[in-house]
Amino acid sequence: MPRLMRTMARTAVVAGTATAVSNRVSRRQANRWEDQADAQGYQEEQPMAAPAPPPAAAAPSEADKLAQLKELGELKAAGVLTEEEFAAQKAKILA
Repeated sequence: MPRLMRTMARTAVVAGTATAVSNRVSRRQANRWEDQADAQGYQEEQPMAAPAPPPAAAAPSEADKLAQLKELGELKAAGVLTEEEFAAQKAKILA
């Protein structure tokens, strides 16, 4: 009989501990969800600012253009680019 009582007591302690831990986890999770909802609500209340325009691309310098043309010429000489592709890329660089 004492063995049965010990087993029942142990089971009650384990079940009580599991219940307490489960309740604490549930409360923490509910608090996190509430905090997230509050943060989202705060963000929605903020006025939307207009997005900043992208920075203007600086015009390539003459040295940059020459380097690009030189690289293009090397690609054409190596057979990577056809005459038409070379002409199209050259026009883009010089434009």
